[in-house]
Amino acid sequence: MKKNILFIVGSLRKESFNGLLAKEAEKIIGDKASISYLDYSDVPLVNQDIEFPAPEAVTRLRETVGQADGVWIFTPEYNFSYPGHLKNLIDWLSRPLVANDYETPTVINGKKVALSGAGGKMATAKCREKLGELLTLLQADLMLTHQTGIMLNMEAWTEGRMILTDEQHKMLEEQAAAFLEYLA
Repeated sequence: MKKNILFIVGSLRKESFNGLLAKEAEKIIGDKASISYLDYSDVPLVNQDIEFPAPEAVTRLRETVGQADGVWIFTPEYNFSYPGHLKNLIDWLSRPLVANDYETPTVINGKKVALSGAGGKMATAKCREKLGELLTLLQADLMLTHQTGIMLNMEAWTEGRMILTDEQHKMLEEQAAAFLEYLA
């Protein structure tokens, strides 16, 4: 039976480099798994005043993540960390599903997660490090090996074109294979 992998792109920009990286990973996976993308552009900021009942966008978000066998996050690095809207998404996933029920696992608890990122000279290293710390704290099942960090080529910044080197493509292939095995 095919595994369901949910791709979360940490940039909301339509033609983001991390969206392009996710599309490349989707091509690599091919028919070995079912791939879907999470649209979370309408998820409100976390606010306890609107937490229960959860807003419709948050309920949809939780259901989508809950149905996935694994989550693969592709994210840029903003100021040595992850984007605020990605943190907001994870914060909603970390909240209890029932008011004052802190015993029942949250949606992110135990969820298998892989991390990748495309960015500047540090290839999203700080972002992936901090995101890994956050996900570990929330008891997600983070795949620690085979993370892919891509230092974007000059054409990405000057022409909006991301061109992966053979080495970068191989890293992404190895991560895809490792994640499929991790989900097995």
